[in-house]
Amino acid sequence: MSAIAVAMEIGGVAAGGHFTVPVTSFAERKFSTVYRQQYDFSCGSAALASLLTFHYRDPVSEREVFVDMFDHGDQNKIRRQGFSMLDMKHYLQRRGYRSNGFKVALEQLNVPAITIVNQQGYLHFVIIKGSRPREILVGDPSVGIKAIDRQQFEAMWENRILFLIEDGSHHASSTYHDDQAWEPRVRAPLAAGVDRSSLANSNLLRRGAFDL
Repeated sequence: MSAIAVAMEIGGVAAGGHFTVPVTSFAERKFSTVYRQQYDFSCGSAALASLLTFHYRDPVSEREVFVDMFDHGDQNKIRRQGFSMLDMKHYLQRRGYRSNGFKVALEQLNVPAITIVNQQGYLHFVIIKGSRPREILVGDPSVGIKAIDRQQFEAMWENRILFLIEDGSHHASSTYHDDQAWEPRVRAPLAAGVDRSSLANSNLLRRGAFDL
């Protein structure tokens, strides 16, 4: 059973109250806002699907992006080298977005962006989700969300090109540098727990039809 579907009940809190707290595993937490790539050469489609779904309120699966870019792209080249930023740009055009590659200093970046890093000779697409003076927060389709030492990231970030969607940046900027994404552990939200006895009373006192 997925840990997302698990709820932990805590009894004996605050003079006998009962609280239900959702439980999420560390592994699931790492992929909470980035899709895990399904194929060896699909980091590009996973990164783009993640960017649209989690930062631009435009839900789309990795498979949908993969199939569309593969069908419209140079399939032999894609099999050898994977997807390119040009494949992404063409896909976004078909979806109604403007996008392009830019050379922008990390200090100036205020929206999530896709970029390429060199991981031991292997070129890999990731999403830059935030930055601090000593760390860069990255959504990596192969391992999930992680914070990378800034100097280490700079060494991996060879071409210094950021692929940005030019539309819908207002909402995307609100998801950049999300403090919760930096948290190494998931804290039990006891303060937000609901006392079941209070909830039951509330339901009993409410009469008639209502809309959620």
